[in-house]
Amino acid sequence: MDYQQIAYEERDGVVWVRLSRADKLNALTSRMAEEIVDAMGRAREQLEIRCVVITGEGRGFSAGQDLAEFREGPSVDVAEHLRSGFNRMITAIVEMPVPVVAGVNGVAAGAGLSLALACDLRIAAESARFIQAFIRIGLVPDSGGTWLLPRIVGYAKALEMSITGEPVDAQEALRIGLVGSVASDAEFEHTLASLAERMAALPTTAVGATKQLMSEAMHLTLADTLEREALAQSGLAASDDFAEGVAAFLEKREPRFTGR
Repeated sequence: MDYQQIAYEERDGVVWVRLSRADKLNALTSRMAEEIVDAMGRAREQLEIRCVVITGEGRGFSAGQDLAEFREGPSVDVAEHLRSGFNRMITAIVEMPVPVVAGVNGVAAGAGLSLALACDLRIAAESARFIQAFIRIGLVPDSGGTWLLPRIVGYAKALEMSITGEPVDAQEALRIGLVGSVASDAEFEHTLASLAERMAALPTTAVGATKQLMSEAMHLTLADTLEREALAQSGLAASDDFAEGVAAFLEKREPRFTGR
């Protein structure tokens, strides 16, 4: 696919997806969502890819839906717009079998916040801001916002953010668990690259299985979860990564995982 609104780069086992509408604070369009879905599929097909980073160019991560797409007003089928675009984008990110890191370099608002929430880990620049902005234009959170945010920060804080639309700065985001770490603006790119390198060194098959199990466990009984864990563990115990992990432990060295 010819990428027009994202930049795609593969480097040392990491795919870097940069939202590249900097003049619009990387506002999301149907085209950008389609390109992100394609990028996730492209990364998923390559065994050597062990981590994906999604970040923004310029001053923002993403200001959310580009409202210019709705100039036609009521004639736009909003439900179909979400189903065919943003919903597919969120699903593609959540279902990635390798770690996905959101590098929130500036404002993440509305569907742009949902995009960050869909990632497994989030790191924020000190200047980043997080806004559930839908209420400001008379809408409800979409693109998974009502599902993802409560599971990350808890129901009460998620509801507060969603019905007030008040911004959350980087330090508050760290305090409530919305992000895992905050870096100064000057150190942000270096810190993000270091995190991606650490994620890429993990046993990615086990990472993918852990992501799937934890997602499923949210609506399963303990008994069902225990059985699924047992089945997953049985398969992983036959992997090269398990053999390498045990050998490295016994030999008192760092493991060299391959994702196989």
